[in-house]
Amino acid sequence: MAGKKGKHPKGAKALGKGDYKDLLEPLQLELVRMAEWLQATGLRLVVLFEGRDTAGKGGAIKALSEHLNPRQCRTVALPRPTERESTQWYFQRYVAHLPAAGEMALFDRSWYNRAGVERVMGYCTQADYTAFLHQAPQFERMLVDDGILLFKYWLCVDQAEQEQRFAERHQNRLKGWKLSPVDLEARQRYDAYTRAREDMLAATHTPHAPWTLVDFNDQRCGRLTLIADLLDRLPDVEVPNDIPPLVPLKGRLHRERYRVLEPIAPYAPDKRGDGDEDR
Repeated sequence: MAGKKGKHPKGAKALGKGDYKDLLEPLQLELVRMAEWLQATGLRLVVLFEGRDTAGKGGAIKALSEHLNPRQCRTVALPRPTERESTQWYFQRYVAHLPAAGEMALFDRSWYNRAGVERVMGYCTQADYTAFLHQAPQFERMLVDDGILLFKYWLCVDQAEQEQRFAERHQNRLKGWKLSPVDLEARQRYDAYTRAREDMLAATHTPHAPWTLVDFNDQRCGRLTLIADLLDRLPDVEVPNDIPPLVPLKGRLHRERYRVLEPIAPYAPDKRGDGDEDR
């Protein structure tokens, strides 16, 4: 995994898989309690995950959400705007994915596409970009004033580490779908993305919606850092545990019985040839 190759902050040794799991589990238990607290209070949580290609946004979201109820915790990863959406107010398509009471929305990229990829790759006009930098703080002020808990994270990765991850995606067929022509072009524009990020931070790092930068050269350490920071910035999330006891059932336990259809045969790995991966 890329986390094994990355640099741990302050030059320390990168986290091994076992140590990482041991450190992640208590944080995930806290996240479960946080989700119960959200549901009990009816509050709404929005977390933005931004960063360069390969920074580790998807892995961070998975680590945060994998033990949460998907009906309560939704990941928002929007495709490029449709022709109709491109004629709407820029923020309009994101509003539809904001959470209701007791829910959280995790944005795998967000409205900040306009300040990043659209700016660097020339997908928006200068007027569109300037308007976005002016409107984004106002839009976020409206969200916060309405009671939404808003957190904005930028995942940082050095170009050498980014290149290693691009190479892994290029060689690994299970990750090849993550590598797009836009990603390949973006490899040539690392400095341009740096300038775009700095301009974005200067315009949109506000007291009501601040940015938090997290070092993701070691993705495992980065995930732990991000989740711990999020939990530390929320209020006390303890709520009474009202789960009823699990009383043993009376009588004999039943086995499955079938009349119309039978289950298919169990998976048999020895019956699958070497060429199956190409099907």
